[in-house]
Amino acid sequence: MLLTSIDPFVQEFDRQFDRLARQTLGWGQNDSRGAMPLDGVRRKDDVLLKFDLPGADPDSVEVTVDRGVLTVSARREEEYAEDDRLFVRERPMGTFTRRVYLSEHLDSEKIDAAYSNGVLVVRIPVLERARPRKVEIHKAAPEQKSIKA
Repeated sequence: MLLTSIDPFVQEFDRQFDRLARQTLGWGQNDSRGAMPLDGVRRKDDVLLKFDLPGADPDSVEVTVDRGVLTVSARREEEYAEDDRLFVRERPMGTFTRRVYLSEHLDSEKIDAAYSNGVLVVRIPVLERARPRKVEIHKAAPEQKSIKA
């Protein structure tokens, strides 16, 4: 597995915090981690992470890597006129952050990211030593049996 958690305390804290946030903010069970759902795809030579960021200001999207932790943050805000009266608010606003623990088999020096149509795609190359490869099988010469008389 190429995405791992190296600190069980942080992982449990994140899980409990997400559960509390879902209950408090009324996010449904199908809303994966609230306002920044993630899909991860493992391909032959890289890993793609796709983050949904609808309505996020493109200039606010930030991707950082520090000691094997990829952090994505973005801001979504909406301003209303002075005489506007908001009577329903279901879309979460504010700054959202998501952290992904990267395996040592990924090349964090060569990460690239692109943001288009509300989706941030982060591509992380797999190190050469971690890529699938075919192992050559050598055929041994048949043993010669000699009969001593």
